[in-house]
Amino acid sequence: MTESPSTDSTGTDAPQQEAIAQAISRLSLEEKVRLLTGETAFTLPGNDAIGLAPLAFSDGPTGVRGLKFMGGDAVALFPNATLIASSWDDAIAEEVGGMLSEEAHRQNIHVVLGPTINLHRTPLGGRLFEAYSEDPYLTGRAASAYVRGLQDGAPDADGAGRRGGGTGACLKHLVANESEILRNFMNSQVSETALREVYLLPFEMAVQDAHPWAMMAAYNDVNGITATEQDHVQNGIVKGEWGWDGLIMSDWFATKRTVESANGGLDLVMPGPSGPWGERLVAAVRRGDVAESTVDDHVARLLLLARRTGAFAADRADRADGASPFASGMPAPDSAERREQLRRIATRGMTLLKNADGALPLAGDGPVALVGRSAVATVCMGGGSAQVTPPYQVTIAEGLSARLGDRLTVVDGVAIRRRPVAASAEFLSDPVSGEPGLRVTQLAADGREISSAHSPVASLSTGFDDPSQESPAAVRLDAVLGSGGTVRVGGIGAGHWRLVVTGPDGAVLADLDRDVTTEGFDPGEGILRPPAFSEVLELPEGSRISATQTFRPVDWRSVLAAQPHVRVAEESHLFAASGVGLATLVAEPIPVSDDDALAAAEDAARRAGTAVVVVGLTEEDETEAADKHTLALPGRQDELVTRVAAAAERTVVVVNAATPVLMPWLDAVDAVLIVGLPGQEGGHAVADVLTGTAEPTGRLVTSFPSADGAAPAWSTQPDETLTLDYSDGTAIGYRGYHAGDAPEPLFWFGAGLGYGAWEYADAGLPDDDGVPVVSLTLRNVSARGSREVVQLYYVPAEAGQPVRLAGYANVEVPAGGAVPVTVRADPRLFRRWDEAVGAWQELTGGEFLLARGLGDVRARVSWG
Repeated sequence: MTESPSTDSTGTDAPQQEAIAQAISRLSLEEKVRLLTGETAFTLPGNDAIGLAPLAFSDGPTGVRGLKFMGGDAVALFPNATLIASSWDDAIAEEVGGMLSEEAHRQNIHVVLGPTINLHRTPLGGRLFEAYSEDPYLTGRAASAYVRGLQDGAPDADGAGRRGGGTGACLKHLVANESEILRNFMNSQVSETALREVYLLPFEMAVQDAHPWAMMAAYNDVNGITATEQDHVQNGIVKGEWGWDGLIMSDWFATKRTVESANGGLDLVMPGPSGPWGERLVAAVRRGDVAESTVDDHVARLLLLARRTGAFAADRADRADGASPFASGMPAPDSAERREQLRRIATRGMTLLKNADGALPLAGDGPVALVGRSAVATVCMGGGSAQVTPPYQVTIAEGLSARLGDRLTVVDGVAIRRRPVAASAEFLSDPVSGEPGLRVTQLAADGREISSAHSPVASLSTGFDDPSQESPAAVRLDAVLGSGGTVRVGGIGAGHWRLVVTGPDGAVLADLDRDVTTEGFDPGEGILRPPAFSEVLELPEGSRISATQTFRPVDWRSVLAAQPHVRVAEESHLFAASGVGLATLVAEPIPVSDDDALAAAEDAARRAGTAVVVVGLTEEDETEAADKHTLALPGRQDELVTRVAAAAERTVVVVNAATPVLMPWLDAVDAVLIVGLPGQEGGHAVADVLTGTAEPTGRLVTSFPSADGAAPAWSTQPDETLTLDYSDGTAIGYRGYHAGDAPEPLFWFGAGLGYGAWEYADAGLPDDDGVPVVSLTLRNVSARGSREVVQLYYVPAEAGQPVRLAGYANVEVPAGGAVPVTVRADPRLFRRWDEAVGAWQELTGGEFLLARGLGDVRARVSWG
């Protein structure tokens, strides 16, 4: 085991060190170990004897969901990570961190599990929407600002003080977790050079620039060693070389072995209450396999996290006994303040990729046709653990209708989903209370009713985040349909389903009996992408659905034992996932056929002259626990755009997706706007940009390939040994395109037009004894004040070294104005890892490029 420094060597002041040491000395080995596994799904145990209160964690980074995995209280839904990063603005990321801290205070949460700072190595990654970029430097800067906002608070609007703060950030997922397929078993094979220069760089930047209080170890193996046991990374680099004093927790159910993880630098096993530590770790210490001093270091890091977040008595000496560390009076998720913030932040990341003849902003008069399923059912967040329950979600149709009134005609589009989805509360009512939503009844194995309550959402989880009650053997979901017609009904979740539909007169209209089983052998995929069934029925308004799901826990030990290429330790935490139950009611009206939708769209576009077509992906595509297989838009959306463009005089395409899509229709349309997953205010934000109230000043955070496979890295499918080779090395994304490793992309990383026009002049390299600083004069030659992102790329003189983003500056310039701009390069981009000697070597000489993405280089400056 690599020795890691104690918290004594990291700057913690002497009284705090002494308080932590004294607390540890008062605990028995069993008591210390008890603190190192969660008490519930999202909480840690306290210990009154040493003044330690329980800690509460919540998933992020799209919102602070709270302690319920599904069906929790309403919380603010933020724009997704790529949209925030697309602003290329540290102030935006810091503001988001401060707002999330306020959300955490409102819910008594100590640590938010974010930001996600894995990289967009291949555009097929399902979880890219939750991470910032393909570039490690941009990711590191955004993450550092986000962490500062969470932990230190964000500046007030008037700059007089800071809001929020005192909430722990948790960088995730350490490390090389860039894909989702078989993530619990796959091995990321990464060179030490790529690991250091690319995949660890965002973590290093955040540690050095913002000092996060926690990190999360990933599910996957790295070079044959599981991430939770990575002595080299966790002890050697993070805690050793970087001198970081924070806590490393496991991802949920990710800890595979007892001794190896405890010695390998993991400090905390999540979730609880079971896991591979507990009695096994106590026994390992008794045997001498794990030193008790190692356990003490884990506890010290936990107590330091508790001190920083106000849960350890040493941090409460100046407060009244029992005083809460959480501030009151935080904005509600649907308050006017939150609405303004979320709307503004969403617009700042929207990226304009084409705008022929000033198609945008839309003209101030004349009819407009708005077309597309994503217009009427806008996707505002991705899938998996980043999902939250928002107070509302504004669709693009709602937002643009509020701006254009009767100028706007809205037409639904073609189908874009392949799987059933949870019923909307607006389509259902609780048969007992009459409220929007449904009635959820939890049942014991003997049929006894455990609980019955109204739910505003159609999904729930059991046996995971409900420790206060008996785990049910079955659940019954009851609802009344708000309208009739052609309706899809069914259920999502493994088990035996009995779904009965009765008419308003009590007559049985359908009686469905289904066994629904989990496919595959990855417990995480079974939980986050559960199996489903559905049937399409003709039903009258007022029909009642009663669906009973009897859980049948999967015996993951037997399933995994049947996989000869998978070896799982007897104590692996994965097996605890057997107790998780998920139940979702499916009930949705079936809209018109694709053929009818296409004909209606053509007709509306022809009549209006100007058409806005909204296309995109869904949480089926952009989700945890699954990757994509193509960048093509699902369904017949490409055909929709092509036919509308042929019918309309002017066509604007809005892409409601966080990650790259193919655009075979690009030459036929006038404008393309990327709006990401824009959060609960999404529809209003998109309307602001389309009408010119706000400018889309975002820049791409990931290159858009020209075709499937046309990227420096593509497949996310591990080979027969479950290995995924990071063969692109340090030439990730735009670096690989620039090196000729793939055809030129459709759109380069950093591309984005906005509504301004720019001239770069007088670029130079002033004399500087330190890190290079490049200066220029920036002129806005448009008739509108605008914002530019000046991007600085470094092309090293040394052969084989890829181009890399080394700095950027966000600059606002009035119409016709000119301003001097300086961009300071980051010294961490002027080095390479020398594997032969195991040390950093300095890079000197080469060329600087000032660019709007590498497809639009505006100036070159030689260096050395």
